[in-house]
Amino acid sequence: MNLPRLRIGASRAFAVIAAALLLAAGGASAQYPTKTIKLVVPYPPGGATDVIGRVLAQRLSGPLGQQVVIDNRGGAGGNIGAESVARSAPDGYTLLMGALTSHSIMATLEKGTLRYDLGKDLVPVAVVGSVPLVWVVHPSLPVKNLQELVAYAKANPGKLTYASSGAGAPQRMCAELFRLKIGADMIHVPYKGSGPAMGDLVGGQVLTMCETVPASLQLIKGGKLRALAVTTAERISQLPDVPTAAEAGVTGIEVSSLFGVMAPAGTPAAVITRLNAEIQKILALPEAQEQLLQQGAYAVRMSPEQSGERIRKEIAQWAKVIQEANIKAN
Repeated sequence: MNLPRLRIGASRAFAVIAAALLLAAGGASAQYPTKTIKLVVPYPPGGATDVIGRVLAQRLSGPLGQQVVIDNRGGAGGNIGAESVARSAPDGYTLLMGALTSHSIMATLEKGTLRYDLGKDLVPVAVVGSVPLVWVVHPSLPVKNLQELVAYAKANPGKLTYASSGAGAPQRMCAELFRLKIGADMIHVPYKGSGPAMGDLVGGQVLTMCETVPASLQLIKGGKLRALAVTTAERISQLPDVPTAAEAGVTGIEVSSLFGVMAPAGTPAAVITRLNAEIQKILALPEAQEQLLQQGAYAVRMSPEQSGERIRKEIAQWAKVIQEANIKAN
C-alpha cells in the first residue's frame, strides 16, 4: 500500500470539497438577499431604537429587492433580542437593530448573566445614529454653567442628587463619568425609565441629570430645566446656544447613545458589505436624516470596520467606568 499517495489523494479531495463549499457560499452571497430579512428590535415598539429601525427597514426593502420586517423582542434591557440574533444562522436574514451604547454597558455590567458575547457573537454592519446627551439641572439649583455645578458638588459633598433612568443606562454612565472626572461625592437616585426620572427632576425631588436631548428638549425650551452643557464633541443643532462639556471646562466627557445594525458572527463579508453600502446610501438622504433627527438621532455613517472599532471603544470605556465607580447591575 502506498500511504503517501493515499494521503495526497485525500488532501486533494478535501481541497476540492472545500473549494466547492466556498464557491457555493460566494454564490449565495452574490445572490443575497433572496427572501425576507428580519430586523430584530430588542425593545418594545415606540422607542428610539424601534423608530430608527423602522426608518431603515422601510428604506432598505426597495434597494435590496426583499422585504425587511421589524421583529420587536423586548425584555431584559435588550438582552433577549440581542441573544436571539447572536444565536441565529449567520446568513444575513436575521439582524439586530441595537442600542449599541446600552449593549456595550451590559457587556460588562451583566457579564455573569449574559448568554451571548457582544464582541464575539455579533459583528457590526453599521453604526447608524447617535443621540446626544445634555446636562440639565432644576432651576432652583444656584448654578448657571457646568463649572458652577462642579463647584457646587465639591462644596456640598453628599448633597447633590443626580437621577438616572436605570443602573446600566447611558444616562447613569454619563453621570458616573462626570463624577469620576471631577472627584465629587454625589448621590445617585435610580429610576425605572427616563419618564419618572425627568418627572422628579422637574418637580425638584432630584437636582440634576445627564439625559438624552430628545427627552429633555421641550422641558429646556419651556424653562422647566436649565441646560448646562451637551456631552458631544461639537455643539448640536437642537441646542446651538448650549456649550459642549469641554467648552464649559470639563474635558473627557463625550457621551452619546449609539444605535446600529449588527449580524451574527460568521455572516459572509459580502453580505455585510452589501448591507452597509445600502445603509450608507440611506443615511446620505436628507429626508432620512430628518426622520432620524425627529427622534433626536443624528445620522452617523461608518464602514463595518469603523463601526467595530467604535463598539470596541464603547465596551472598553464603560468597563473602566463600571470598575472605577464600582457600579452593580442592581
